[in-house]
Amino acid sequence: MARSEIETKVVDIMEDVFDEDDLEYSDSMTAADIEEWDSLSNIRFVVAIEKAFGVRFSNSEIADLENVGQMVDLIGSKID
Repeated sequence: MARSEIETKVVDIMEDVFDEDDLEYSDSMTAADIEEWDSLSNIRFVVAIEKAFGVRFSNSEIADLENVGQMVDLIGSKID
């Protein structure tokens, strides 16, 4: 799956989980950039990503992520 396809799917999930209609994606985006992104919605986001892409993340993989771009790259590495 191309990185752009992963990004599109991640944005769709983010818009749903964080209740943002017109999310402007950037690789450097973090929880600080989205008002609705709290600890509970973070769990919902990770679970939704795992379901949508058929992947599983370890706690250390999640803890090491600094931004959404790294999440996209991690997804790409797991589905290749």
